[in-house]
Amino acid sequence: MSIFDEIKKKLSHEFIDIVEWLDNTNDTIVHRFERYQNEIKNNAQLIVREGQTAVFINEGQLADIFKPGTYTLNTQNLPILTTLKGWKYGFDSPFKAEVYFVNTRLFTDEKWGTKNPFMLSDDRFGLVEIRSFGTYSFRINDPGKFIVDVVGTDGNFTNYEINEHLKSLIVTRFTDTVGEANLPIELYAANTSELSETCQEVMQPEFNRVGIELEKFYIENVSMPEELKKEIFEYSRLDKLDMGKLAQFKAAKAMELAAKNEGGTAGAGMGMGMGFVLAQQMGGLMGQPGTQPFGGQAAQQPQAPPPMPTQITYFYAVNGHQLGPVAIDKLKELFASRTINRDSLIWKQGMASWTALKEVEELKSFLGGNTPPPLPTA
Repeated sequence: MSIFDEIKKKLSHEFIDIVEWLDNTNDTIVHRFERYQNEIKNNAQLIVREGQTAVFINEGQLADIFKPGTYTLNTQNLPILTTLKGWKYGFDSPFKAEVYFVNTRLFTDEKWGTKNPFMLSDDRFGLVEIRSFGTYSFRINDPGKFIVDVVGTDGNFTNYEINEHLKSLIVTRFTDTVGEANLPIELYAANTSELSETCQEVMQPEFNRVGIELEKFYIENVSMPEELKKEIFEYSRLDKLDMGKLAQFKAAKAMELAAKNEGGTAGAGMGMGMGFVLAQQMGGLMGQPGTQPFGGQAAQQPQAPPPMPTQITYFYAVNGHQLGPVAIDKLKELFASRTINRDSLIWKQGMASWTALKEVEELKSFLGGNTPPPLPTA
C-alpha cells in the first residue's frame, strides 16, 4: 500500500462521525466497531439500537456503557472515559477508544445434552446409567462484565464460542442436582418440569458470574437402558396387580384349553372334570349355590359366609420415634414416598422384637418381588 493510499484510508475513517452496528447475523453476541486506529471524533454520533448495548474500553479498562438511544459523544456523556483520559476542559478530535456492541436479545433453543451416561444409585435397582438432553435460552445481562471476563479482545464473538462453555457448566450442575435429588429412578422422567426449575435455580448464580442470565432451562428427555425400563414396568404392574384375580383368570384359561383338547377319552375326562370344577368356582364367585354333577339338583340351603379376616396393623420407627399402628396398604405408601425404607424397624402383634422391613416376609414384596422357595425333593 502506497503512502497516498494510507492517507486516503486515514482520512476516510477520520471523517466518519457515526458509530453504529447493523447486525445481519443470528449468532453474533459481541461486535467490535472497527475504524482507523480506534479514533473517534469529538461530537460523533453514537447510535445504539434496541437489543444492543455499547461498551467503551480505554487501554484495556472498562469505561462508559450506553443503552439503546442516540448520543453525541463528548465529555458530558463520557464521564468515565473523560476521567481515564484526564480531560479537564474537553478533548480535541480525534480520541482513541475501543467500542464493542453487545447483542442483548434472547438467544433461544440452544441445545445441551450428556455426551456420556452418568451413574445414579437407586435403592431397588442399584447403580443405573441414565442420559438426558434438552434446550436452554440466555441473554447478556451485564455487558461490561461479559466483555471483561469472557470476550476479551475478540472482535466478533458468537454464541458458538460461549455455548461449549455453557454446555459443560449445565451438564456438571445437572448431574449434581439429579444425584442430590435422590428420587426413585422411575420418577425422573415423570417430573421433568419440577426438575428443570430446580436445575435453573442452581445454575443461575454460575451464569451471573460472567454476566449471563439463564432465561429458561428445559429437560426434554431422561432415558435409561431398555432392560431397566422393562424391570420398572414389571415392578409397577406387580405393585398394582390383584394376585387373587390373576390366579383365577389363569385357572379359567387353563381349563378352557383343557376342555378343547381332543386327545381321546383322557382328554375328554379331564375336560369334563375341569368343566365341573369351573362351574363350581364360577357359582361360588357369582354368589350362587354349587352345581351338582351329572344333572343332580343344586343345593338349596345358602352357605354361611366365612368369618371376616382380622386386619393386621404395623408399628414403624422413624428417626428413633415409634409411629403407627397402620395397615399394610398405608405402610406401602410410606415406603413408596421414602418415609421408610428397607432398613426401617417394623413390629406387629406376635413378633418377638423390632425387625427390619426387609426381613418381614409379607413386606418383602415392597422391594420388587419375592423369590419362591426351592421345590421339595422326591
